Amino acid sequence: MQPKIIETFGANYFGRYDQTRTGCRAIIVRDGNILLSYETVTDQWMIPGGGLEDSESFAECCVREVGEETGYKIRPSECLFELDEYYEHCKYIDYYFAGEIIGTAEIRLTERERRVGMEPRWIPLTEAIDIFSHHADWTDIDEMRRGMYLREYKALCEYARQYKN
Repeated sequence: MQPKIIETFGANYFGRYDQTRTGCRAIIVRDGNILLSYETVTDQWMIPGGGLEDSESFAECCVREVGEETGYKIRPSECLFELDEYYEHCKYIDYYFAGEIIGTAEIRLTERERRVGMEPRWIPLTEAIDIFSHHADWTDIDEMRRGMYLREYKALCEYARQYKN
């Protein structure tokens, strides 16, 4: 079955795109807490995940990225939904999975991730939704963070809707 597609169009979208970036992210919730990647230098939160590499499946990308950022090996669910964002001349596609921790992995941060002090943190899911719900606060300050927080807010709202039972 094709996953649900959620779309976001930035105010700066040119109306067409000539670049596409595809990534995969995992929503990992345990005992009411969610695992997030946190940048200690920038005070920025995000759902763990990142860019798809050549010949990788979406699930493989999700497992690799979560392991590299958090040190946890996960078993991803089927894709829960796809979130497409359009900014300037780019389309960003993120596939979201639920993740179950099944072991540990070696953290392998990029140079940028090391510079911003990225580390895994568990926080209450309700607190994460609240943090991301303030995406509009960043409108005139940091468009990248505003867009990312809007993406993560939509993702967590959709996750909560699907797992409400």
